[in-house]
Amino acid sequence: MSETTHDSAVAMSAPPSPDDGLPAAELARKYGLAVSGARPPLGEYTRQLWARRHFILAFSRAKLTAQYSKAKLGQVWQVATPLLNATVYFLIFGLLMQQSKGMGIRTYIPFLVTGIFVFTFTQSSAMAGVRAISGNLGLVRALHFPRAALPISFALQQLQQLLYSMVVLFLFLLGFGHTPALSWLLIVPVLVLQFCFNTGLALILARAGSKTPDLAQLLPFVTRTWMYASGVMYSLVDALEKAKAPGWVVDVLSANPAAVYIDLMRWSLIENHSRIHLPPHVWSLALGWALVFGIGGFVYFWKAEEQYGRG
Repeated sequence: MSETTHDSAVAMSAPPSPDDGLPAAELARKYGLAVSGARPPLGEYTRQLWARRHFILAFSRAKLTAQYSKAKLGQVWQVATPLLNATVYFLIFGLLMQQSKGMGIRTYIPFLVTGIFVFTFTQSSAMAGVRAISGNLGLVRALHFPRAALPISFALQQLQQLLYSMVVLFLFLLGFGHTPALSWLLIVPVLVLQFCFNTGLALILARAGSKTPDLAQLLPFVTRTWMYASGVMYSLVDALEKAKAPGWVVDVLSANPAAVYIDLMRWSLIENHSRIHLPPHVWSLALGWALVFGIGGFVYFWKAEEQYGRG
């Protein structure tokens, strides 16, 4: 008897399987099988992400170190870049457009540097977030891990960079006669809330950027417009009052998240930046933006977890 004939005889004599004819979905449920790369429940996803917290921290540090590794000045550019931007804006807005006239140089320069550093934190988090998935497809396709680790690590990288910049900001404040006060401690909750907002924003843009890579080319124009609408180089409320803008326009622009975090930071650090410069319910706004974007952005990103790196 040939081998083929023997195999056919064995197959014909085998008893029928009880699973014969079962649909694939029912068969998977019966034996506890799951689709490879399927999105886990939100609670399980959060636990997986927490279990990889050391990877997230190490990845953000590695990215921060490598960012200027090819430049001769190296990590000095972490502080030099926003300082150069502040210098340009001071020449244009502070001197040529005389925005410093009402405040005086002693107040305006710390006012400007604070605004630049705080807004750069949000701007850089957004720019890094939009490329978090599309710019790391090799890593996404090669390894299995919660994809939210990438935009979160990029937001954490920008937070670490801001902390370096804060040292320079403190030197500016001291150099212009702003002595340390208890209000300086308020920068801790401000940074925590802004980090939550930035992380949520990075998660939202990471999902959008994974489907539409061209968004990374459009985003600089959006953030530049956002910067001018947030009072980075001038007092937003004073400028709107001079322009005789309607009250609702003043309220809307003052309540935008970048302006809220900038105003809170300035109020915490600059002596004569009084409460009248803050929008009503400013702490509620800061907390609300952090919760809405932080939680909403995380859920929004998780919803598309199984789509990242495919197609």
